[in-house]
Amino acid sequence: MAYDKFEILKSTAVPLPIENVDTDQIIPARFLKATERKGFGDNLFRDWRYNPDNTLKKEFVLNNPIYKGKILVGGKNFGSGSSREHAAWAVYDYGFRCVVSSFFADIFRGNCLNIGVLPVQVSAAFLDKIFKAIEDHPATEIEINLPNQTITLLTSGEKESFEINSYKKENMLNGYDDIDYLTKMKEEIKDFAVKRPF
Repeated sequence: MAYDKFEILKSTAVPLPIENVDTDQIIPARFLKATERKGFGDNLFRDWRYNPDNTLKKEFVLNNPIYKGKILVGGKNFGSGSSREHAAWAVYDYGFRCVVSSFFADIFRGNCLNIGVLPVQVSAAFLDKIFKAIEDHPATEIEINLPNQTITLLTSGEKESFEINSYKKENMLNGYDDIDYLTKMKEEIKDFAVKRPF
């Protein structure tokens, strides 16, 4: 399933300065019945966003109208816990295209890259600067430059580089998932198969 191409994203951000956010908090297990990637955004952080009577918890950041954007800034160890790919689906379906943290759980990072959400890992010091900038000015814009692998606070010009697997980077730039990547190589695969001696 192809997704949006990711090249350069300039956006305001939603701050979630909580460490060890696990996948059950991102998308509770009771919402894992669907097999398509649609509809999960409605239940992103469900138990943090809503009271038991389904009214909004006004104190939760996603319910605060001053914070918006396509970038979610999370605390250290974001996406820990189970391997459920639905957590990445929920992040994407809600409208986030990038998650920034000082550390990601490996499986969550991989699940994000597989569906078009860019996980940008920064130093703890730079993460603190981002949180402070958003706290001071909620309209602070951040630039995520995937070709150059940089993240920049546009208000101050401070930037940092981030790492990404070259294969996943190519897929993100082209809006490919793993199947799309293989499909574009169909003729090469056919040529290779024909040349095999068996």
